[in-house]
Amino acid sequence: MHDVLKVNLMANIHEENDNIAVHINEGLTEQQIYVINVMGAPGVGKTTTLKNIIKNLDGLKPYVIEGDIESDLDTKDLRSLGIDTYQINTFGACHLDAPMIHNMAGNIQFDEKGVLFIENIGNLVCPAEFSIGEHCKMLISTVTEGSDKPYKYPLAFEKADAIILNKVDLIPYLDFDEEFFMKGVRILNKEVPVFKVSGKTGEGFDEVARWIEQKAANAKAIAHQHDDTHDHSHGHSHEHDHEAHHGHGHSHEHDHEAHHGHNHEHNDHHHD
Repeated sequence: MHDVLKVNLMANIHEENDNIAVHINEGLTEQQIYVINVMGAPGVGKTTTLKNIIKNLDGLKPYVIEGDIESDLDTKDLRSLGIDTYQINTFGACHLDAPMIHNMAGNIQFDEKGVLFIENIGNLVCPAEFSIGEHCKMLISTVTEGSDKPYKYPLAFEKADAIILNKVDLIPYLDFDEEFFMKGVRILNKEVPVFKVSGKTGEGFDEVARWIEQKAANAKAIAHQHDDTHDHSHGHSHEHDHEAHHGHGHSHEHDHEAHHGHNHEHNDHHHD
């Protein structure tokens, strides 16, 4: 009996989260904001990766939401570089979810088209399970973690739309089996691009930036195509019950401020 209740509760949580995620995605797409869910374990260089990608971005303004259990060290670091950065602290939760992002995105002034990087909590399990309104899941792995990560944490690699293999400058000094790593990736995700980069030297990040620019352009084109089709379909005179057909008056009355509205500044611990 308890197992049935637990399964039903988790299903409801995921359904509510996914509904909110769809609204986030639609709203930011309309504002020409391409959303990237940045995932990876602690220590893989997520924030350093963001700084290197942003350096190489052309024609897109970067925005960042930093997710941490505690502290705002990375947010301060990015703000010092002039990057619009916003902090969410979960105070124990191992991942960001759509209600958290919904609350935060509503407070961001998206004054130019661009890319919203959402740096998720350092974790290879839970972040892969929750959609947060992203267009793309970007998984950062590193040679210092070892070559077995696709085999130990398959869901993150399976769901990734792009994989960044960081710290490749250290390969000569480590027992990292790149062939074994790539075999594990391809078993799970045959088409995903894998970018080899170095946060220390800057190698490979120009290619990542070009890929993001192309993806953002494609998302914009698809959104415009959808808008044109929608406008055209409403340009005809048919006698439909418009309320029944299009009246999607969703009313999600959640107390997100009480549960998820974290925007605090602490200086206690450093997380990557």
